[in-house]
Amino acid sequence: MPPLSAITLAMRSLWLAAALCLCAGGASAQHRQDTLKEIKVRGRHWLSADDRLQVFSPGQKVKTIDSATLQRYQQNNMAALLAQQTSVFVKSYGFNALATLSFRGASAAQSQVYWNGVPIQNAALGIADVSTLPVSFMSRVNIVYGGSAALWGSGNVGGALLLETEEPVFDTQRKAIAVTGGAGSFGQYAGGLRGSIASSRWYASANVQAQTATNNFDYTTQAGATAQMPNGRLQSAAALLHSAYKISDSQRISLSVWYQQYVRQIPPALFEQWSGKEQTDGSLRTLADWRKKSGVNLWYIKSSVIRDEVRYTDEAVLLHSANTVWQYYGEAGWKRLMGKHGQALLFAPVQLSWLAGAAQRQQQKAALAGAYQASLLHARLNMALNLRAEAINDQRIALPGLSAAYTVAEWLQVRGNVQRSYRAPTLNELYYEPGGNEALLPEQGWSRDAGYIVKGAVGRLSLYHDFSVFDRNIRDWIVWLGGAVWTPHNIAEVHSRGVETENTLTYTAGKVRLHLGINTAYCRSTTTQSYLPLDGSVGKQIPYAPRYNGMANMGATYKKTTINYNHTYTGYRFTTSDESAYLPPYNTGNIQVMHTIARGGYTCQLMAQCNNIWSQRYQIAAARPMPGINWLVGLQMSNK
Repeated sequence: MPPLSAITLAMRSLWLAAALCLCAGGASAQHRQDTLKEIKVRGRHWLSADDRLQVFSPGQKVKTIDSATLQRYQQNNMAALLAQQTSVFVKSYGFNALATLSFRGASAAQSQVYWNGVPIQNAALGIADVSTLPVSFMSRVNIVYGGSAALWGSGNVGGALLLETEEPVFDTQRKAIAVTGGAGSFGQYAGGLRGSIASSRWYASANVQAQTATNNFDYTTQAGATAQMPNGRLQSAAALLHSAYKISDSQRISLSVWYQQYVRQIPPALFEQWSGKEQTDGSLRTLADWRKKSGVNLWYIKSSVIRDEVRYTDEAVLLHSANTVWQYYGEAGWKRLMGKHGQALLFAPVQLSWLAGAAQRQQQKAALAGAYQASLLHARLNMALNLRAEAINDQRIALPGLSAAYTVAEWLQVRGNVQRSYRAPTLNELYYEPGGNEALLPEQGWSRDAGYIVKGAVGRLSLYHDFSVFDRNIRDWIVWLGGAVWTPHNIAEVHSRGVETENTLTYTAGKVRLHLGINTAYCRSTTTQSYLPLDGSVGKQIPYAPRYNGMANMGATYKKTTINYNHTYTGYRFTTSDESAYLPPYNTGNIQVMHTIARGGYTCQLMAQCNNIWSQRYQIAAARPMPGINWLVGLQMSNK
């Protein structure tokens, strides 16, 4: 286990300053240009380079984080971005600890993360730690609500986070460089450097960053005393290299290599007197991609190898463990335009996962999937039928899906989506020692959701309103239970249902733009049947699935200066399956200020923020306190 030593510069926490300044700012820039006559909701705007999302998911709810918001989150991680900008619940185990996603009451293992179409959650754990994913490495971020196993594969039950790196641009004049740095409370320092160069045939880019933090904030003990958090240092470094070669005007090949390492001390929980725990997470991800376009046809092949290693020590019990898991993912596909009103996609993905040194502990997935999209009624109706036949070791399953969107009027669009869901147990759920359960059944069921979008402008006032309802039934839901030794078990059935809204109101007068945004989510995710007699969990909320959460942003932009106040609310989270214990709701208030200076082809962005300004004492996960009021400042300079 390598010791903690300074790697360099850290300040991921600019997350509020960046995103929330633009949460309505970037969106409002688009909305204020719309008029009722100009709105065209018949076709989907550009979401992704992946056709599965761009073309074949017309009825699914998709939240796109705009590029302006991403630009202001360059020194932060995905956990911070999503917690502030979406209704996805981010379960954080501390200021520098593991953070996982929960879509619409789903478990962390039912929430998938993809990088350029490749699943990157740890193949043994079945989850992705979004606190280790740098925003600065991504050019597009989309959140897909609801399962879509037909397109994205078994395991996609609750939703998906889709991350995409920058598409290569072949331009002899293209030379770009950007430098970022920042500092904040609790010994936080961060910095990064990225650059790219291109010719008419070649493209190459590099993005590196590092951070360090002490995380010695004050917290309240169980006895009510004030203490300083010990054993909380964080140190990380990451690099992403990308190169591409244009074989011809219609054909190209590219290669990406992404390496990162996070060394984190684990502070004591409130019930612990001391902690000597430390964890190192190392990931190496490679991706090779070839694609060719000819007339109405597009062919592609991608191949990825991923190695994830987790090393853990606990000096209190002299425990030293290492877990290494490998994953290979390959996919070949063909898309064809079918006349003026349709498109078809056929692709064959293969995924192999295995634990290092354990030949019998592996999982194999192979599938043949197809999708057809039709645009009817003068492009007012867009429908997509998707179907996947997948083999998981010795299991054979069929995963159908159907989604559609209809433009009722230029200002109103309605949508609907029905999908079958399936998730096989992960390697750890089956084989972890001690506690694995080889008798586990796979999770399976159906999900349904529907909604509408209203958007338009009257004079200087513009409005965007999105309303969604969802319903999901999953049989044999997997949950970990126990005391000294935790073991996964199946719950007979879990029913999830709820309502989500997204609202933005913008007023523009000359060089001043005022914005107000309010997002809300209500989710009931309850056990409806149990294999255990007299089970106290029946009719009760699944642990760590908040019934209510919401966020609001309000502020103003004048010329190149933005000020924004962000407020988040997270409701009760039960920590036991019978609702006998819970964490109280919490509110956080955050202020961000941003100023941009552009001179002679160079841009300088100055950012400052004060987080948790009300200094609320709260916990997202039980016995893991979060910091009170804290500040952050940052600087980014670039030549574009």
